Amino acid sequence: MNPNPLFSILIANYNNGQYLMEAVESVRVQSYSNWEIIIVDDGSSDNSGEVYKQLEKDPQIHVFPNGENKGCGYTKRRCVDLAHGVLCGFLDADDILLPDALKDHAGSHAHHPEVSCVFSRFYYCDQQLNITNESRKLNIPIDKNYFTNRDYLPEHFASFKKDCYIRTEGISQDLRAGVDQDLYFKLEEVAPVYVLDSFTNKYRSTPSQISQGERWITTLYWNLVVRQRTCERRHLSPEEYPIQDLHDLITEMQNEYDKTKQELIRTRSSRAFRLGKTLLHPFSKRNT
Repeated sequence: MNPNPLFSILIANYNNGQYLMEAVESVRVQSYSNWEIIIVDDGSSDNSGEVYKQLEKDPQIHVFPNGENKGCGYTKRRCVDLAHGVLCGFLDADDILLPDALKDHAGSHAHHPEVSCVFSRFYYCDQQLNITNESRKLNIPIDKNYFTNRDYLPEHFASFKKDCYIRTEGISQDLRAGVDQDLYFKLEEVAPVYVLDSFTNKYRSTPSQISQGERWITTLYWNLVVRQRTCERRHLSPEEYPIQDLHDLITEMQNEYDKTKQELIRTRSSRAFRLGKTLLHPFSKRNT
């Protein structure tokens, strides 16, 4: 592989104009200089258009509108289709890369030409990108692969060889969530993945992400769809993967419910609870 291949940074943007320039600037200051940015706008209605105007004269940045909201799967697939790079990687519009991210990933691909995809580690951050926690290092046992290992936590930042992607059927356009897993599972089916034990990304937690927490059922659904389709392609039993994942989640939720219930029972039987109830009794509704 060319020791200095073009690296395409892919940004699927939807209403993240307030953060987008920070993401772009984190690419501009990379120690690795042979890059391009492909931005596909999925019908944003915020100030993203103003940001695009500021980027018009940069020959390394290319912006393509969908015209209307098409969804995550469609937009990310279009990002890859429009990329010219030998290497590609998705950067969320509200996240940033650390300065050596592209150099570290390009080096990993050069040293491991047999792999399709390189994962790395990231920092969890607050809205101001202050570090709050570290991601775990993904460990895949020798007798497992990424899918069968069943450790499906987020991977930021990940990169892949476009010629490996072309050998897959590509990102499924109908997906509304689970798009990254869909990509990684398909890439693994043409070549192995490699885990780089370096921090290359800052992952920002935003109010919009928090407010969308109740949509976890939708996210869960699409992730299970992706895993079901992966089982079908690989001729694996869904009993061992999506169905088992759902079973494990339900069990975990039941255990958490039981713990909360027991804690509530202990609290209600405590002396402090009884004393508080006695003091507040004259003001309770049943006495008004």
